[in-house]
Amino acid sequence: MNIEIRDAALEARIQKQMQATGSRNVEEVLLRLLETQEEQDRWLLENRDANDTKIRRGIEQLDRGEGIPEDRLDTYLAELKAKPE
Repeated sequence: MNIEIRDAALEARIQKQMQATGSRNVEEVLLRLLETQEEQDRWLLENRDANDTKIRRGIEQLDRGEGIPEDRLDTYLAELKAKPE
């Protein structure tokens, strides 16, 4: 199979990915990207119920007015990131 890339920006992204990953050719880049995508798809499928539950819980909290006001969101997220796990 031959794939022709006509978009210069896409070709540049692929070249950048080759350099970043040490891939020797485009096939290695595509293989790595496909493996990553497949892994993400598997994770999403395996965790679908838990993710759906969290989304529903968040929507219910917003419906009850328990959300964080937009003007305080950046501060709240920065505080979360600063907390040790």
